[in-house]
Amino acid sequence: MINKTSIILLIVISFFTTLFSQDKIIISNIHGTIDLGLVPYVEKSISIAEEKNAAYILFDINTFGGRIDAATQIKDAILNSKVPTIAFINKRAISAGALISLSCKKIVMTEGASIGAATAVDIKGEKASEKVQSFMRAEMATIAETNGRDKRIAEAMVDEDIEIEGVIEKGKLLTLTSEKAKELNIADLIANSHEALFDSLEIKNADIEEIESSWAEKLVRFLTNPIVASMLLTLGGIGLLFEIKSPGWGIPGTFGVIFLALFFGSHYIVNLASAIEIGLVVGGIVLIMLEIFVIPGFGVAGILGFISLSVGLFLSLLGRWETVDSSMIYSAASYLFIVITISAIALLVFLFKLHDVPFWKKVGLQKTFKSEDGYNMETVDTALNGKKGKSITYLRPSGFVEIDGNRYNAQSSGEFIPKGKSVIVHKVEGNRLYVKKC
Repeated sequence: MINKTSIILLIVISFFTTLFSQDKIIISNIHGTIDLGLVPYVEKSISIAEEKNAAYILFDINTFGGRIDAATQIKDAILNSKVPTIAFINKRAISAGALISLSCKKIVMTEGASIGAATAVDIKGEKASEKVQSFMRAEMATIAETNGRDKRIAEAMVDEDIEIEGVIEKGKLLTLTSEKAKELNIADLIANSHEALFDSLEIKNADIEEIESSWAEKLVRFLTNPIVASMLLTLGGIGLLFEIKSPGWGIPGTFGVIFLALFFGSHYIVNLASAIEIGLVVGGIVLIMLEIFVIPGFGVAGILGFISLSVGLFLSLLGRWETVDSSMIYSAASYLFIVITISAIALLVFLFKLHDVPFWKKVGLQKTFKSEDGYNMETVDTALNGKKGKSITYLRPSGFVEIDGNRYNAQSSGEFIPKGKSVIVHKVEGNRLYVKKC
């Protein structure tokens, strides 16, 4: 039998256990523009909350919106969370921010905060197509209904044609203040601080952990910024074009590869570029290189390489297919055209002007070959066929060789021949010798 002392001891232990127990609260910040680089951070926050068996995960939200595809991925992660979720709208949750907020089990707003205006817009800031609007409207309605909120109110945040008596008239897009959101049961509570929120939830001794973005997550968000991404893509293309026109492998090609790797690596992480897009780009570059170094001229391999490269770049500029409309396709095509145009202009500048740049004079071939200096530019004797000599410039595949003390314009059979290598003539045509390594 349990005596009185044991009962009192159990009560005392229970009292102190309750007194000193702590509820784990994870805080994840959703601030600024919602982009695909934010998705891994939110998923990491939810994973940590689940691993630590947190009582709640609180999303501190202050955003004007951003990418719909990023918002839907964040929404899916929140809906799949095993830990109860709270949206703490600190000032505003506009557009994509409203979608994320409605996906949380509880919504808490500060005084003067707002939620709504979730109609989708394109890259120009204009209203997106009906396809995208329909997708956004359905997403908002579904998550509102899932979490016990009025789906018509959620739909009115997307579609100005929806009229709700006493709430919004037809022709206007719905945005709710914190007081109105509380009145319509969109928001569960108004609280001006995390502490006030915890008091309302009767959490007296919260163990709070705020999740910080890692340097890698910050780097990915930076690299996928549209302006930075465009610079990486353009500089990568220019670097490769410069490398094609310069002997050996040097600085332009190295930086070109690095820029393209940063572009596609960051886009692959955030699911903007899949293995398909990367494969198309790599395959296109390989085909173009084969056309330049192995197959003289510009034929099937070069054309297929250019098409493969262009398609891969184009697809990498689009988001998730359910959010893609004609305006996004047009924007991606326009952007790709601009990149190609800038690269072509840079190549022309390289061909006609770069030789005057002091730095290039140090790394490029500057000598002019004149007939009075012993360079034979007239028809050469077929007797040179089978003769041996050496390369006096890089052959990539064209350059100059020296045979019997005379210099000749020569071309390799497609292979790269470094300067100073022994060569043998295997064909003579006009003033051109075709040579290969001995």
